[in-house]
Formats: sequence, structure tokens, C-alpha cells
Amino acid sequence: MAKKKQNLLVVIGSPRRGGNSAALADRLAKSAAAAGAAVEALFLQELDIKPCTACEACRAKRARGCIIRDGMQPLYAKIKAADAIVVASPVYWFSLSAQTKLFMDRWYALGGGNDYRGLRGKRFALLLAYADADAFSSGAVNALHTFQDAIGYLGGTIAGMVYGSAAKAGEIRARKDLMQQAAELGRRLAAPE
Repeated sequence: MAKKKQNLLVVIGSPRRGGNSAALADRLAKSAAAAGAAVEALFLQELDIKPCTACEACRAKRARGCIIRDGMQPLYAKIKAADAIVVASPVYWFSLSAQTKLFMDRWYALGGGNDYRGLRGKRFALLLAYADADAFSSGAVNALHTFQDAIGYLGGTIAGMVYGSAAKAGEIRARKDLMQQAAELGRRLAAPE
């Protein structure tokens, strides 16, 4: 019996296409695709995603998801169809980038009845880049905890996290250790559980 091809959604929360978290995401995506996964990568900066307004319309009895008509709407179907979701973000001001956090905030609409069926049981991965040499002083620890707490609450599984320091855009490509970790994570995500 043929193995099911894994569907990976790689979401990049950096405003810079040549940024460090984008470089990690590129390495992971190429490795996963080479290992046989169907991979779609997208930059949140290029989408018009508005913040959650806490209107609770997605929790109404006959709700059909979020009522905000913006760039997030097509992502809901992609999230539901994905076997694994990879979130790549720089650390900005001691946590995830605004683009990343906005995307994650809008997952609230997938939790009708608070069961988050669209996310429960999925595999998640985090790619994180920060300028300071230390994960604590940079705020990377805050970003890691935010991600871990959110995925735990949703009932997902964290398949892996790759994070490290690189200041200038693209500089992380010289960090062979981190690029190798991203490639290995991509291969793991390409394999069915």
C-alpha cells in the first residue's frame, strides 16, 4: 500500500523575503519536498489579514467560521487540509512577529465549541530567528512558550523547533547547524506518522 503524501503548509511571518526565518523555512520546505511531501509556502506579509475583533460570531450556533472577509479566509481551508503546519518567525520585540501572532490569533475561528477540530491532532513546527546571541535576552523564550502553549491548548503535536541567532538578513544561511536542523525537520515532516 502506497504511503500517503504529507501536505505541509509553511507560513512565514517575516516581512523580509531574504530574512533569517524565511531562510530556515526555505531550507525546510526544499528538504520536505525532496522527501516527497507536497509543500506550500506563503508569506503573511503579502496577505491582508486583519486582527480578530473578538466578535464571537464564529462561536454562534450556526457559525461557518470567521466573518471577517480578508486574506485569512483562504488560509482556513489550507490549515484544515495540512498534515503539518510550519510557522517561521523572527523574534520582534521579545516575541513572535506581529504577522505571525495575527495569523495565530485568527485560529480562534477554528474552535467552534472550543474543540479546535481543524487543528487537533496536527503536527506543528516552529522556525525562529533572533538577533541576540541568547534565547533569554532576545525574547526567543517568550516566542517559544507562546507557540508551545498554543499548540498544547489546541491538541496539536509539536514535531520540532529550530531556533537560533542571526542578526543581518540572510546571515543564518552561514549557520550550518541550524540549516541542517531545518533540513532534518523537513524530512521528518514529510514522513507520515
